[in-house]
Amino acid sequence: MKTKIILDCDPGHDDMMAIMLAASSDELEILGITTVAGNQTGDKTFENARRVLTLIERKDIPLARGADKPIIRELITAPQIHGTSGLDGAELPGPDAPYLDCHAVDFIIDTVKTSPEKVTLVPTGPLTNIGLALIKAPEIKKNIKEIVLMGGAVYDSNMTPGAEFNIFVDPEAAREVFLCGLPVTMVGLDVTNKSLMSFAQAEEISGWGGKISSVVGPLMRFFAQANLDYFGINGAPIHDALTVATLINPAVVEFENYFVDVETRGELTRGQTVADVYGVTGKKPNCRVAMRVNNRLFMSIMMDAVKKLDARLAGAV
Repeated sequence: MKTKIILDCDPGHDDMMAIMLAASSDELEILGITTVAGNQTGDKTFENARRVLTLIERKDIPLARGADKPIIRELITAPQIHGTSGLDGAELPGPDAPYLDCHAVDFIIDTVKTSPEKVTLVPTGPLTNIGLALIKAPEIKKNIKEIVLMGGAVYDSNMTPGAEFNIFVDPEAAREVFLCGLPVTMVGLDVTNKSLMSFAQAEEISGWGGKISSVVGPLMRFFAQANLDYFGINGAPIHDALTVATLINPAVVEFENYFVDVETRGELTRGQTVADVYGVTGKKPNCRVAMRVNNRLFMSIMMDAVKKLDARLAGAV
């Protein structure tokens, strides 16, 4: 039986790859895609989601636009990594995919409530939409299987010395999610910064010449160069797609169980995911935390997904 998911994202190069991976998978059923401001402003992340769905010819997937800013803070974006459009590096088609005339938070609530099977929420951007949905309709928890999110870290960071971007942008929403009482899986920078598509792999994909690969290759090359220039990471860390990959093949990562809380008030530590690695609080673990990754397996999953979409759009499958 397919795992039913709602993918909440802020496209973003790695979000684009997460959408493509989920759409290519035989193990997942996408009930909908919701967007949130994060990597870029809300209008841009929404339009980027429409462009990606147009590119992969999946206009059947329900799409809803969500929060344009964090719950109580001003928005921070990442143009230094994703460019002015949020998907710089290649030409995507115009945003032709249809969308729903409702807010993403309401779509999440209604979809979870009416689903005959429990739904897995897969947020790969700031957690504003998910936090708001849990606050507005806490009764949906009984029909949520788990929340598998990209964000945070135990040891790594990329926004401040203590915090990962998605959690830093809206730490109040993140704290709502981590402490909601549902099964939470954190796929954070401890593994995603090691989930690298190399420059050589991006070039290889560009050479395949398919409808999807001819876009993915240049986009991943741009993303890899941005990460090299800004962080010194030699490759494209496909953070969000790894999160989806854990639902397709759990062997791609290894987990530890920790109690995790989110710092919302610290002068130096806003947005830090504080993991009780040594059990000093005595609190029961509330989070399954990805700590090790098999990048060779992950890249095999990603390359296969691009090939599958190329073939599907060429009419070969």
